[in-house]
Amino acid sequence: LSYADTYFTNGTASNTPIHESYQPRWDYWGRYMQPLISSVPTMVIEGDNEIEEQVGNKKFVAYSSQFAFPSKESGSSSTLYYSFNAGGIHFIMLGSYVSYDKSGDQYKWLEKDLASLDRKVTPWLVATWHAPWYNTYTAHYREAECMRVQMEDLLYKHGVDIVFNGHVNAYERSNRVYNYTLDPCGPVYITVGDGGNREKIAITHADEPGNCPKPSTTPDSFMGGFCAFNFTSGPAAGKFCWDKQPDYSAFRDSSFGYGILEVKNETRALWIWHRNQDLYQIAGDAIYIVRQPHNCPTVKPEEVHKT
Repeated sequence: LSYADTYFTNGTASNTPIHESYQPRWDYWGRYMQPLISSVPTMVIEGDNEIEEQVGNKKFVAYSSQFAFPSKESGSSSTLYYSFNAGGIHFIMLGSYVSYDKSGDQYKWLEKDLASLDRKVTPWLVATWHAPWYNTYTAHYREAECMRVQMEDLLYKHGVDIVFNGHVNAYERSNRVYNYTLDPCGPVYITVGDGGNREKIAITHADEPGNCPKPSTTPDSFMGGFCAFNFTSGPAAGKFCWDKQPDYSAFRDSSFGYGILEVKNETRALWIWHRNQDLYQIAGDAIYIVRQPHNCPTVKPEEVHKT
């Protein structure tokens, strides 16, 4: 959001591993965004730049203070994960930087939230969090693997249709995928972390010769997790990276841009992504995402504890 954590407290840019946090950047960001967010409803979820560690082990203080969150309304005890309904969609906002273990509060909340869904009221189920699970760029490659291992089954069983992520400063859209395998009932994952930043665009891909990161460089440094190992099956069996663009990766582009999701009806939604350098009439990527509720039955509420 504001990148306040990439500045020293005196307001000068920090180009060293030592980051402080310059709070006036939040005010600047608010003034900069005011023409948009004063007329377009905006919901946010925390990323790594919102951690802003302070004395006393305080984190996410500015993030939690700057915005309103329907946490209480959705049964969440945290601003770091919550849910809401809008336009026939149930949005699940998950935290990449808070415990996502099956024994943790976020996972237990997610179970209850998903069990309470009425797909006749909100047929579409869209989830979003910061760090992508399915990412073929070298930047943050398989960094969120621990979160995927813990939560992917639950989202799959409840029929999540679309997942939006950021973190990687580029664009990528997947085919429907589950556990790295093409699956007609899996979500479409869209990384749209390309709205602009001070860190430049992500360009290199892990499947290109010489670009595969070493596994030791990929853990989630904030959560302290390490779950990314060599693939045990499929085209990349025995290797840490694919040798070509993975089957699940449908389209990727190293450009800044933005996307619009337009729900047409209960089973069809149009996603269009635009490059910043193109005219609005030109689509960088466009696809109809089609739900198949009859072919992909979701878990029933009374079956949640059995699974």
